[in-house]
Amino acid sequence: MHIQTPTSSSTSGTRTKRRGARAAALAGPLLAALALLTGCGTDPIAPSDVRAEAGDDAKGAFGPVDCRKAKCIALTFDAGPGKDTPELLDTLKEEQVPATFFLLGKNHVKKYPDVVKRLADEGHEVANHTWTHGILTDLTTDEIRAELGRTQQAIKDITGKEPTLMRPPQGRTDEDVTRVCKELGLSQILWSVTAKDYSTKDPALIKKRVLEQADRDGIILLHDIYDGTVPAVPGIIKALKAKGYTFVTVPQLMAPAVPEPGTVYRP
Repeated sequence: MHIQTPTSSSTSGTRTKRRGARAAALAGPLLAALALLTGCGTDPIAPSDVRAEAGDDAKGAFGPVDCRKAKCIALTFDAGPGKDTPELLDTLKEEQVPATFFLLGKNHVKKYPDVVKRLADEGHEVANHTWTHGILTDLTTDEIRAELGRTQQAIKDITGKEPTLMRPPQGRTDEDVTRVCKELGLSQILWSVTAKDYSTKDPALIKKRVLEQADRDGIILLHDIYDGTVPAVPGIIKALKAKGYTFVTVPQLMAPAVPEPGTVYRP
């Protein structure tokens, strides 16, 4: 679920895409490290830049602080909810930390509807991580629309609201993905900090990796489905608070700007 350099093309959205990579989707997180996105329409924009450029008429909702002045960081979780998400929510509630959750539809949203409702009820940002974790750049336009649209509807059925944010699996996006995201009202959110928690069950190592990469206006990527992650979160929160950070959701990180559908954001 790390970023790979995606294929960018200006050909028809219904062109045939590489399908052989689907089988490698689950192995992808074990491979390449962070890479830059390239191609017209997919170049990422820093949340701090759009925030700084927001005019007086901007309508973004501030969280606990104004991130133009405060040292903000966003905590995000992918691929849940899972069996340990309620424990994670207890920690976030105790620490008064809002987070952003990019949810998988099949076997997650459908399996844990009460947890999805709790996420929304407790003020966390509920976002889209596709239906099956299919690599969107390997799919046709209709398949991309199905991966995102089914999860949009499943979340709306539970919370009464469709997400406005998505995270493409492995960070792979292109012009077709961008076009569908714009149609569905979804901004594309990448990250600046990854603990590679899919590769270890050691909470101390996960914490160490996050703290080494954390910076102002950063977006932390974790997964609430891996054994070492939820136990690592209390220590991560306490250490970053001690360093003067305030935790906000992704939309709050951009306030007073509002994330634009289709746009790719990464610190």
